[in-house]
Amino acid sequence: MTRVDDFDAALHAHTASAHYCAGGTTLIDLMRQDVERPERVVAINRLPLTAIDDAPDGGLVIGALATNSDVANDPRVRAEYRVLSEAILSGATTQIRNMATTGGNLLQRTRCIYFRDSHSACNKRDPGSGCPAITSYNRNLAVLGTSEHCIATNPSDQNVALMALGATIDVRSVSASRTILIDQFYHLPGDTPQRETSLEPGELIVAVTLPSMPGWRSHYLKLRDRQSYEFALASAAVAVRLNGATIADVRIALGGVGTIPWRAPEAEAALRGKAVSREAFRAAAEIALRDARPQSENGFKIELAKRCLTQALIEVTA
Repeated sequence: MTRVDDFDAALHAHTASAHYCAGGTTLIDLMRQDVERPERVVAINRLPLTAIDDAPDGGLVIGALATNSDVANDPRVRAEYRVLSEAILSGATTQIRNMATTGGNLLQRTRCIYFRDSHSACNKRDPGSGCPAITSYNRNLAVLGTSEHCIATNPSDQNVALMALGATIDVRSVSASRTILIDQFYHLPGDTPQRETSLEPGELIVAVTLPSMPGWRSHYLKLRDRQSYEFALASAAVAVRLNGATIADVRIALGGVGTIPWRAPEAEAALRGKAVSREAFRAAAEIALRDARPQSENGFKIELAKRCLTQALIEVTA
């Protein structure tokens, strides 16, 4: 493992066969399971990326190394971006949240059992080897954004909330810096499930920026097999701006059902200008899930996700 203390050292230490490591709550597990085999691990947890600062336009800039615990308990996040705090607190144990970082969570890998079993075929881990989940155990896997090559879910709670908030992701490399909209950060599996994000080799996530959202209210609802530490079967992150009893604007993202944190723009469009009502929310949920493609064991997720989204909208507009 190579430890670095500044950006230049970090960026120059990274190669195509290296991985950055911050909290290590995902990477170390994958290395133990022989799923990830980097020739070099670059430890970046000493870089000055832990701050949570006000942005010039009134938004919030979260350093990539800010821990999940620090973000979830930040007073500004709890007051202005409640959905993010709720999402983070709904996932993992306190000990993991104290180690896991914002940037690392953005890159969290799937919990599909075939991906994490190095003796099984998996197109995401070994392109071209096949996807046994399609014809075997798939209860916890995706119904949206799937392909004939991969049906693995994105497991993150944080990233569903960031999708609903319209976050942007700041990255740096040796030669340049750029900003990526979270809507464009994740890749559908298609015929290249091994490529999950828009990050290029050598790029390092340095911050996540939340937009200024005065007058918005937000909420995260997560449904799972047990109340304690567990990944979502279905979840909904919603942000709403009301004009009296009318929905002036809304943003919706779903978790537990998509191969990526799943934005639902058509459902959002159906709600804008509508009066707050259970019927309108259920109609939007039907739209959000109309392209779902269930497998042999996970068809129940479609109705579960519809009910989850409907209830989340009821609660956020109450």
